[in-house]
Amino acid sequence: MKTDTVAARGSGVVRRVLEAELKAARARGVEQPSVVDVGGGSGGWAVPFASAGCLVTVVEPNPNALATLRLRAEEEGVSHRITVIADDSDALGAHVAAGSADLVLAHGLLEVVDDPAAVLTALATAAAPGGAVSVLVANRHAAVLHRALAGRVAEARALLESADGVVPDDRDTVLRRFDSEGLRAQLVAAGLEVTLLRGDRIVADVVPGEVREEDLAEFEEAASALPAFRDVAGRLHALARHP
Repeated sequence: MKTDTVAARGSGVVRRVLEAELKAARARGVEQPSVVDVGGGSGGWAVPFASAGCLVTVVEPNPNALATLRLRAEEEGVSHRITVIADDSDALGAHVAAGSADLVLAHGLLEVVDDPAAVLTALATAAAPGGAVSVLVANRHAAVLHRALAGRVAEARALLESADGVVPDDRDTVLRRFDSEGLRAQLVAAGLEVTLLRGDRIVADVVPGEVREEDLAEFEEAASALPAFRDVAGRLHALARHP
């Protein structure tokens, strides 16, 4: 399984959504929210959440990513709050008790696993009552649009017509990309109710460098929930929970 894909790295808009989930868990009386980061890579999410007082379990098969995670956790003094499971996402149920996680992360994961439906079912099973599953995936429509704008029209057409949103000869680092309705359908099929479906990094990857970071963040926040912008964002972010 490939790990640490570009789609795993969300923006401040995603971070604020997840922080709100942890705040809600604390409001339910959970002193140290339990976070499970599946395909957590080198700890880009795990270390900040552990620093915020969460108990984090990272499921990750890549030994190089785990070495970096352990180093970052030691440097931040949060190793005691992070449990590392060196295994594939398919083994999630063997390591994480059902209904135990206040927040389950699958960022940049569904694009690279062999069976997204099985993984989503496992993620849903791990989530506690009142908890949430956060999914961040590469958006197929953005990949089509960016190739077309770059003059790679033949590749854009091939991606547009591909069932999985990939072109085998394009050196893709993912096995599939998603559109908003396809992602929603897979979450619902796993028994989850989608409570949020937004775009992430709508223009952040293409705007000129001189744009102020604050202005860009405000635009991304305002545009992320609008379908027209969501559906061409670089990534799609969904939050779902048991109905």
